[in-house]
Amino acid sequence: MGTVLVAATVVVAAMMLISGYRMVAGPTVFDRIIGVGVIGTKTIILLALVGFLYGRVEMFLDLAVAYALLNFIGTIAISKYIERREVAK
Repeated sequence: MGTVLVAATVVVAAMMLISGYRMVAGPTVFDRIIGVGVIGTKTIILLALVGFLYGRVEMFLDLAVAYALLNFIGTIAISKYIERREVAK
């Protein structure tokens, strides 16, 4: 079971790298915002997997929920900022 969790963790980390490319090379600002959001979502999954690996699921899931809230609020804040900047032009 441990090797399956390690393999899943490696796959999720690789998917984060792919999303990181979209975040850096995105042709528009919206592609970059989506890239950051996807990386945040994969981080939540990664925290849950690490919690299972260390046998401390409750602690890591609490961290994952807190990170999910920060990720959501940050994405909304950046989207509102860009929307207001576009309207002002």
